[in-house]
Amino acid sequence: MFRRTFWFTTGVAAGVWATTKVNRKLRQLTPESLAATAANKALETGHRLKDRAVGFALDVRDNMAQREAELGDALGITNDPELPAPRRYAAIENRNDPKYIDDTTYSYNRNEDH
Repeated sequence: MFRRTFWFTTGVAAGVWATTKVNRKLRQLTPESLAATAANKALETGHRLKDRAVGFALDVRDNMAQREAELGDALGITNDPELPAPRRYAAIENRNDPKYIDDTTYSYNRNEDH
């Protein structure tokens, strides 16, 4: 009698365990769950790629500065050159310049039209 009870209990436990596993796997294979898993993996991959790209850009910038310093030492350029003053453009053209002579007879007075 004890043997039958043992095997019956073992069978029930195995059935419950198998049913739980199958239901869990079925829930993982639903379209919503698959979409959420894919979205999470895509976000993780995007963050990883971004971190690698930022790290690469920082490495390039550091190595570029180092190489510029090496070239400056090799060429004997030790100080930063003075940059020329920024050019300034006139905001208003010079109307006295001959190329701006206006020969039109149009009056800009709005009161003459009435």
